[in-house]
Amino acid sequence: MNSVRHLAAALIAAAIALVALAPLAEAATSSRCIAMAQGLPGVTYAAWRPAALNDGEVRITFVGHGTFRIESSGGVTIATDYAGSAGRGPVPDIVTMNHAHSTHYTDFPDPGIKHVLRGWNPAGGPARHDLTVGDVYVRNVPTDIRRWGSAVREKDGNSIFIFEIAGMCIGHLGHLHHTLGSEYLALIGQLDIVMVPVDGSYTMDQAAMLEVLKLLKARLVLPMHYFGPTTLSAFLSQLDEAFPAEISSSSTITVSAATLPAQPKIVVLPDGGYFSLE
Repeated sequence: MNSVRHLAAALIAAAIALVALAPLAEAATSSRCIAMAQGLPGVTYAAWRPAALNDGEVRITFVGHGTFRIESSGGVTIATDYAGSAGRGPVPDIVTMNHAHSTHYTDFPDPGIKHVLRGWNPAGGPARHDLTVGDVYVRNVPTDIRRWGSAVREKDGNSIFIFEIAGMCIGHLGHLHHTLGSEYLALIGQLDIVMVPVDGSYTMDQAAMLEVLKLLKARLVLPMHYFGPTTLSAFLSQLDEAFPAEISSSSTITVSAATLPAQPKIVVLPDGGYFSLE
C-alpha cells in the first residue's frame, strides 16, 4: 500500500475556463460545485446518514461493485449504479444507473423508487438530469464508453453523477472509460468526494485513473469496482505519501465538512463485507 508517484495537480484552474459542452453547462448553472471551482462565493457543506444524522452530515455505505447508498440529513436516500439492490434500508428516493454492463443498471427498478436516473439516453443523444429532491441536488456529466466486447466508442454512454448536499459536492464516476479533458473538468467543477472505479481493465488502466484523480483533486476518494483484494492492492501500491490511503473496518462512513481531510486521501470501504481485505 506504499509506493511510487507524486500528485502534481495544477491544471484544474485553467481547465475550468474552457467550457466546450455548452448545453450541459446551461443545465448546471445552479450548481454550487461549479461556482466553487470558478472561485465564486457562497459555500456551505454536508455529510451522510442512516438512522439519525445531524445537520451537515451525510452517510455513505458501500453496498458493492459500483453501488453506494447515500443518505442526507434531510432523509433523502440515493443508490448509485443501481442494478436492483440498494443495500439494507428503505427503498431509495433516487437511483442512478449506467449501462456499460448489466451489473450497473436494471430495466425493472423497484416501483417504489420515485426518481430513476439513467446515465444514458435510450432515445439517443446525451442524458440530461437536473433534479432537486429535498436537500439533494443531482446533475450529470455524460462521458463516452466502449461497447462491450469491442473497441467501438459509444458517445454519451456513461454519466458522471454529481450530488450536491448541504454545499458538499460528491461525484460518482460511473463506468468511466477515458481521461477527462478541460471541457469535462469545467462541467464537473469542484468535487469534495469522488467515487472511482479502480479495476484497471473494464473501465481504464489504474495509472490513467490516478491521473483523473489528480485533476479532480477531491479531498476524499472512495474506490469502487475493485472486485477483490488483488486488484485493490495493485491500485493502492501505486500511491505514495502525497496521496495517503487507509482501509476502513466498516463499509459505512459519515462525513461532514469539518471531518473532510485537508489534503486528498483515499479511504477504502469494504465491499459490503463480502470478502476480507487483509
